[in-house]
Amino acid sequence: MSEFTQRELAEKLLECAGEAEDVDIADESALDVPFLELGYDSLALLQVTGVIKREYGVELSDDAVVEAETPRLLLKMINANLPDAA
Repeated sequence: MSEFTQRELAEKLLECAGEAEDVDIADESALDVPFLELGYDSLALLQVTGVIKREYGVELSDDAVVEAETPRLLLKMINANLPDAA
């Protein structure tokens, strides 16, 4: 896999934590909206990144996940840590 996409992140968020509040997470306009405003807390993000770790081999520390306040930041971290990205 060369890139983890916004659509894939949206699917994982929906699968693990339900729908975002009032916005389509797969829409470009959602990239810079804080996760808390979307209705996702740190526990939801940790659950999602745990699934991503199991399915894609992406290793992210819990602290890094909590620091990724928006979908854009989380995608950047995920893509920087994809096994193929090295």
